[in-house]
Amino acid sequence: MISKKRALAMIDIIANMFPDAECELKHNNAFELTIAVLLSAQCTDNLVNRVTQSLFKKYKTPEDYLGVSDEELQNDIRSIGLYRNKAKNIKKLCRSLIDQFDGQIPQTHQELESLAGVGHKTANVVMSVAFGEPSLAVDTHVERVSKRLGINRWKDNVRQVEDRLCAIIPRERWTKSHHQLIFFGRYHCLAKKPKCEMCPLLEDCREGQKRYKTSLKEE
Repeated sequence: MISKKRALAMIDIIANMFPDAECELKHNNAFELTIAVLLSAQCTDNLVNRVTQSLFKKYKTPEDYLGVSDEELQNDIRSIGLYRNKAKNIKKLCRSLIDQFDGQIPQTHQELESLAGVGHKTANVVMSVAFGEPSLAVDTHVERVSKRLGINRWKDNVRQVEDRLCAIIPRERWTKSHHQLIFFGRYHCLAKKPKCEMCPLLEDCREGQKRYKTSLKEE
């Protein structure tokens, strides 16, 4: 595992690569963002955005979601993976918002995580993007990048990845770095075909060097 100083230097390089990185889930308010992040589990942001384009026109409030049958809501999000379970959680979430939070998305991690379908990662995204609270959510891209670069150990769990990144990155940069690490993983350090041969971090990336040497042998 590399030093915190070297890790931050690598994160600075990633920041320069994607200075304008931001949340790619389209939304107009905290409620829509929460629904979008819930839908994004094991699903691409692009697909979620295609679904929510019509979904958010039809459903504006928690009451709107509760006003239709389970089957109708399932049909509206059918193209998204795990749609039955996600539809169920959306309805439970909306009921909780009405019964406990006056129909509004709560603004604390603990209250957010009390909602159906909202885990620690989702709460971090909502707190940072919707409410401006510095948070660093660890999704599959952030975890993969952190471990490939040696910032974290391969055996570390998601919470350990988050804790180390938060210990390395200044708090005021957590939200921005979260999006930059996602962009780096989504568009450069891809899961199956990372662009190692053109990566500015290749010299310090053991994983990248292994992949690059292997690719040279195969040519």
